[in-house]
Amino acid sequence: VQLQAYGGGLVQAGGSLRLSCAASGLTFSRHFMGWFRQAPGKEREFVAAISWSGGRTYYADSVKGRFTVSRDNAKNTVYLQANSLKPEDTAVYYCAAGASPRDYSRDDEYGYWGQGTLVTVSS
Repeated sequence: VQLQAYGGGLVQAGGSLRLSCAASGLTFSRHFMGWFRQAPGKEREFVAAISWSGGRTYYADSVKGRFTVSRDNAKNTVYLQANSLKPEDTAVYYCAAGASPRDYSRDDEYGYWGQGTLVTVSS
């Protein structure tokens, strides 16, 4: 199983980025997909998640209204559209896949992880 996250970069505050995560080696449509992030010196935290068909989405309060998670099961890819970025959004962003997470916000509910992509937001 491979999850390849990309799309990170340096952006000014107020700007936007679209992160993508391409999956292979698993039945993508049968996996819940999550986005997590880890800022320097901090623990990894939940950002967003999307159900198997994409019908349900979930967000951390800190990104609600600014970030949008979506997926394309035909392309085995999940996306995170991040708008109105703030310096505190600076982190390495990881995508993760879980077959049936009981709690989509817990990282230990996901069995597969990508390598992460760095998002840096300058003030």
